[in-house]
Amino acid sequence: MRTTSIALAALTLALATTFGSGSQARAAEPAGAQWNMPWDQPPSEFKEMERKGFHDGVQGAMKDYDHHRFPDVERRSEYKHPHVDASVREDYRKGYRRGYDDAMKHLMASNGRHS
Repeated sequence: MRTTSIALAALTLALATTFGSGSQARAAEPAGAQWNMPWDQPPSEFKEMERKGFHDGVQGAMKDYDHHRFPDVERRSEYKHPHVDASVREDYRKGYRRGYDDAMKHLMASNGRHS
């Protein structure tokens, strides 16, 4: 009976990790990989402009959190009007949104600890 409970708990955790709660699943990463990398690092599959956007999104989230602003990536001017070439704008925004969302989740869960 105890083994069944443990197996059920492990399965629930695996499903929650794989499918997330309303955010994009990290299916491209091996199971458990997100636990081994720092929360503020972009996914390894991101292109250069997505990585730049990710880092900028993390910074934007930290500023919003530190200044007690409502967390909304759509309010960030660098997301709405990025200073990048039009050909890479969507890559930048994709990375920015992911970085902002990941940072905000971390900050909310850790009561604002940046590390």
